[in-house]
Amino acid sequence: MNDQSAIQPSPPQGSVLISGVGASQGLGAAIARRFAAGGYPVVIAGRNAEKLAATAAELSATGAKIVHVVGDASKAADVARFIAAAQQLGPLAVAVHNAGSNRPAPFLKVSEERFEGHWREHALGGFHLAQAAIPALLARGGGSLIFTGASGSLRGKANFAPFAAAKAALRALAQSVAREFGPQGIHVGHVVIDGGIEGDRLLSLRPELKDARGADGMLNIAAIADAYWVLHHQHRSAWTLELDLRPWAESF
Repeated sequence: MNDQSAIQPSPPQGSVLISGVGASQGLGAAIARRFAAGGYPVVIAGRNAEKLAATAAELSATGAKIVHVVGDASKAADVARFIAAAQQLGPLAVAVHNAGSNRPAPFLKVSEERFEGHWREHALGGFHLAQAAIPALLARGGGSLIFTGASGSLRGKANFAPFAAAKAALRALAQSVAREFGPQGIHVGHVVIDGGIEGDRLLSLRPELKDARGADGMLNIAAIADAYWVLHHQHRSAWTLELDLRPWAESF
């Protein structure tokens, strides 16, 4: 007989850290909103102080317990501050690496600085978060470490060489960490976002996309956030390492 209680989310115990939060209509904020709605105190971290403060105020106005910390996820000292802020709210239960941008360019015009910048944001940032979060998760007795990936994690498109290289490195990092720390109770997840996200970042650059893609033709940020919630609450007998998310009309 199935033990149905085994697959029901338990009451929130501990805190959540989302690294890589900007505008309130972005994926990082949506993930924070979802976990806050589920009763978790949440730390949001990002580089843009103005956007971060505005997002924190908007989330706090809903009654959520939100703390924001300004810093750079590619710097170990800043990530240590992110973790410390979360630990002050409760033992770290979930850490999400959502930091990093994408600046497409023809390969022969890509500078070393731009290539390295992508690597620092995605791969090095993920490394720092993992190294800082894992000891806290182990001390708690388990938890979740989730990385935001992309279709670039799996295949490199023309003009996307820096982004694809960085995201592929992040994916490999997630796989290695999962195999080392999964048996110690840490659920590592890598979420492949395959398609355009219906958020402020993309729509501010290409506002025509929403109409061009049609109904539900872009990834809804709240729907993505629900997937992160589900990952954290999966029963350990059936953990997902890699989850692909794409709109129903997206070709792949």
